[in-house]
Amino acid sequence: MTSTQIVPGERAVALLGGEANDANLRRYLHGIPGVDAVGLEQRAAGLGTRSIKTTSKAWALDRIIGLVDLTTLEGADTPGKVRSLVAKAVTPDPADPSCPRVAAVCVYGDMVPHAVQALGSAHGDPDQGKIAVAAVATAFPSGRSSRSIKLEDTADAVAAGADEIDMVIDRGAFLAGRFGQVYDEIVAVKEACRRPDGTYAHLKVILETGELNTYDNVRRASWLGILAGGDFIKTSTGKVAPAATLPVTLLMLEVVRDWHRLSGEKVGVKPAGGIRASKDAIKYLVTVAETVGEEWLTPHLFRFGASSLLNDVLLQRQKMTTGHYSGPDYVTID
Repeated sequence: MTSTQIVPGERAVALLGGEANDANLRRYLHGIPGVDAVGLEQRAAGLGTRSIKTTSKAWALDRIIGLVDLTTLEGADTPGKVRSLVAKAVTPDPADPSCPRVAAVCVYGDMVPHAVQALGSAHGDPDQGKIAVAAVATAFPSGRSSRSIKLEDTADAVAAGADEIDMVIDRGAFLAGRFGQVYDEIVAVKEACRRPDGTYAHLKVILETGELNTYDNVRRASWLGILAGGDFIKTSTGKVAPAATLPVTLLMLEVVRDWHRLSGEKVGVKPAGGIRASKDAIKYLVTVAETVGEEWLTPHLFRFGASSLLNDVLLQRQKMTTGHYSGPDYVTID
């Protein structure tokens, strides 16, 4: 897919007007206004009540499919399972050739070569109707390893053909207030995404919001991920509860909106974990459209990290086509 040319760390130097060290980052991040939790949750609840009908719903269901990172991140993953996942990504509903493809398949780094091989000519930019390969890295999901291991993990996945890297931040360092350490690590991982031709694999920075405890921390971590060079900020690994929630995603979208107003740059958002029903995914589409605009409803700016969501969307599509609900036997088991 189209690769950003932002130099790692360049954003922070421009915004801070000096070195992005621990003291300057702490001063900036603690200077950001606090989050009105009641107002945030009320707005998210209001957006969640919007209804979408008939042709708009059909558009929304197809749009959701086209924004899905179809994911398998289990210790028991095999090349065969990845090939099955890729087959579903390419042809989500074999009975309906009009069904769009998903945006990407997301796997562990050692599964990247199998995903690339299975995709074949379908591998490429999802904004061009192709399917990207995303790899989780940096000791996902805990982030508990040395920096050298994290960087090697990232570089290996990129060399194997990963178009996108989903990294986890060091939540322990962040919660201890060591913002410079977290920043430096994101910058280093971004540099490890660099290919021999000078382009970069897209970097999604996973905040693991369920461990950040407060909305203020989510806002600060979102800014930190963007300033360090993230192309996306992502809610969760899907391994920690709570994972994605509408208020947290709304808050992250507001940060992205504010960054765009400040810099003119567009950064993506990826809610991941716990989004299983199409009716819930539609709430996220509405929230995106109302917060940053419909232009963000493209694969290079918004994704759903999901494994079971796709099946529910497919069943809803079949209901709109046939007039009745199909059973779960009418979609493949992930």
